[in-house]
Amino acid sequence: GVNGREGGLRWGSRGAGVCGAKVGGLGKVGSGDGLRQGDIPPPAAGVHRQILFTTVGWFVGYYLVKRTEYVHAKLDRELFEYVRHHPEDFKAAEKKRIGELLEDFHPVR
Repeated sequence: GVNGREGGLRWGSRGAGVCGAKVGGLGKVGSGDGLRQGDIPPPAAGVHRQILFTTVGWFVGYYLVKRTEYVHAKLDRELFEYVRHHPEDFKAAEKKRIGELLEDFHPVR
């Protein structure tokens, strides 16, 4: 048979091709052999890697989010503690009315 197997052509095999040569090492590109693992067609090849990398990425992302939350919580705790121990540096501003905040309106014509 073709490709050293009995039973004829396999899925994705191209046979001898033009002049029997694989020009520039690109012989497997068109057939999808580069995407295959064994006899699994390309859409199903590597699904286990996608699941693995998705799982690893989820756990790494989860760890990074938790670490970021921890670092920010620690910083907040330190800053609030400083504000609590030094109230003279953080006096409350007097409340202003909305009229004091806005500028006078002068229409332009």
